[in-house]
Amino acid sequence: MEQESVLIIADEAEFARVLMKRWQAERAVPAFTLVSSDLWKGGGAAACGLAVVGPVRNGRLAAVLDGLDASAVPAVCVAGDAGALAALRTQHPRIPVLSQQGPWAETVVLLGMEIFRRLEAQERLRRAEQAAAASRRHATLGRYILDMRHNFNNCLTSVLGNAELLLLEPGAFSASIREQISTIHSMALRMHEIMQRFSSIELEMKAAEKPSQSETKPGSRALASRA
Repeated sequence: MEQESVLIIADEAEFARVLMKRWQAERAVPAFTLVSSDLWKGGGAAACGLAVVGPVRNGRLAAVLDGLDASAVPAVCVAGDAGALAALRTQHPRIPVLSQQGPWAETVVLLGMEIFRRLEAQERLRRAEQAAAASRRHATLGRYILDMRHNFNNCLTSVLGNAELLLLEPGAFSASIREQISTIHSMALRMHEIMQRFSSIELEMKAAEKPSQSETKPGSRALASRA
């Protein structure tokens, strides 16, 4: 798994220092990027897993939070002005807003770790859905091949039979045409081998299904327990 990353947007170096020091006490420490509110333009948030907004200069906080809202990146805001908490929470309901009073670093780290766990679970779910979709496509293709096998074998038998009849007349064709007929015959035999392999796979699948089916039959577990 790739290392998580945290973008810290703050104009106070002490804020970033306290947060990073607290996070380094955990087993999994993310990579940190620190930018000031003047340098942050909003485009770098998409590359991080979490954005943490700390104290910024007057007038910049609204712009920073608006940019994070637009990016849809998980974010946490730590406000130094306790009087502005209610207004910030109303204006940006998606972003948790914490007071810088009390153990704010502890709360940010706990929130961040929970966000990373949720993102990891979502990624696992996405990969599982992709694998399930691929399995469904493969199963559909396999069923189609098995359903069409009989018709394909009939066509293949006709090609093989006619090719063999033509090869029994050595003087009827030139050497080049006879070589082409021989190639058709060889490729038809190869295709026949492939179809036989499909038949073998089908038998293996049916054999694998029998134990699971017998386990689900009524009374099978009771009989097993008596034995």
